[in-house]
Amino acid sequence: MKKIQMFVKNKSRILFALLAVAIVPILSGCNTASSGYTVNLEIWGTFDDSLTYATIIDAYKKVNPYVGEIKYRKFAPATYRQELLDALASGQGPDIFLLENGWLPFFENKLEPAPQPLMSETDMKNNFPDVVTGDFVSGGKAYAVPLSVNSMQLFYNRDMFNAVGITEPPKTWMEFQADVRKLTKINSNGNFDSSGAAIGTATNINRAPDLLSLLMLQNGVALPTKKGMQAKIDEGVVGKDGNVSQAGEQALGFYTQFARLGTASNTINPFYAWNDRQHYSTDAFAEGTVAMMFNYSWQIAEIKNKNPKLNFSVVPVPQINSADPVTYADYWGYGVARNKVASVTTSGGQPTSAPVPNDVRTHEAWQFLRFLTLKNSGTITLYNAVTKNSADFPINFDPALDYLKKTNQPAARRDIIEAQKVDPNLAPFATGNLVAKHWYQSDPASVDKIFSDMIESVNRGDVSLHEALSLAKNKLNYLPSVGGAK
Repeated sequence: MKKIQMFVKNKSRILFALLAVAIVPILSGCNTASSGYTVNLEIWGTFDDSLTYATIIDAYKKVNPYVGEIKYRKFAPATYRQELLDALASGQGPDIFLLENGWLPFFENKLEPAPQPLMSETDMKNNFPDVVTGDFVSGGKAYAVPLSVNSMQLFYNRDMFNAVGITEPPKTWMEFQADVRKLTKINSNGNFDSSGAAIGTATNINRAPDLLSLLMLQNGVALPTKKGMQAKIDEGVVGKDGNVSQAGEQALGFYTQFARLGTASNTINPFYAWNDRQHYSTDAFAEGTVAMMFNYSWQIAEIKNKNPKLNFSVVPVPQINSADPVTYADYWGYGVARNKVASVTTSGGQPTSAPVPNDVRTHEAWQFLRFLTLKNSGTITLYNAVTKNSADFPINFDPALDYLKKTNQPAARRDIIEAQKVDPNLAPFATGNLVAKHWYQSDPASVDKIFSDMIESVNRGDVSLHEALSLAKNKLNYLPSVGGAK
């Protein structure tokens, strides 16, 4: 009888042990294929220091014990893209890396889109401004997610405005022209004592192609929004009233007029305010020699560093149609590298030669990005990389909010944008992010050169507005994946 009881007792222990082993991967929201391993993640970026992410990483490791070391590496902006490409090509790149909002066409085959439970197209639309979905969603899948979005706005020198009796910054481009005329002072030698605005040229204006893109978008120019579409910047645009306008010529002509000394009728151009002999636009603004410039939020700190006493403010860019405002977006987001041998450790902390499967690595990388960028309501849901089962974990921490407080950047997440609308420094960028646009560029560096060459060719008088636009259109449509030759 005792033998039977012992047999039953031992059998029960064995069954209980087997059941416990079976339950572990089911209940563990992020357990890998082998329960004794943790996944290490390496993140590459630029601009931010590793300390910016330290609190975020520590908070995540507390709720997800199945990730090991999460390391952030900062690279110089000038060399970052090439170092990233070299590392990805060798298979030794990062798990997560920062990419600019125009880079997806080039990097798409190097990125692993988010698994459906972790980040869907609906998640992108619900949490971020519309421009983010256009830039980072392809084929219904999310390829990158931002912490911050930046939109082009108008910087103006308050002292220079006060000196000529202008009581408020321009809200329309007609008001902008009038203000430029009042603010520009030309001496007897034909040089500028003060300039109304840094606009008109390409080589000495920071982000000149962005500003021209903004004017084109406000005028309704047909710029491509996805792969396969052609640029039609030299074609007429049918307005809501049925009339056809040469929108591209209007945008390019408006931009370049400020760098023209004379008009077609050989009279002095009243809006002449800038030329290629001026100091670089951001330097000139910091020096107090130009009253207005167009730029992004990161220039605020740069200007204050160069001239702490400069009395300036930032307001929304002028509009053609105030009922349908448009500005231009330039920002960065994090994506997950498609292929890499994951770095793993055993539970004892010793390295092992048995890497986790690549799909487990990319799952855990996206799981971190989901935590990093989306709003939580006091809990986060972690998904098992193998079983796809999930579990909720309590948390009292908002990673995106922590990041934005440290960097003082405009938010990408809609709920934080709402809060930033009352911030005196960030309000123009926060509201601007909601109406910001971008367009599909298979090679942003080449696009910048094409736009800059177009501006300079008009300023030299080499071509007419229409000819410059036609030449630029042919170059744009010849770039791979924009819609022309491959």
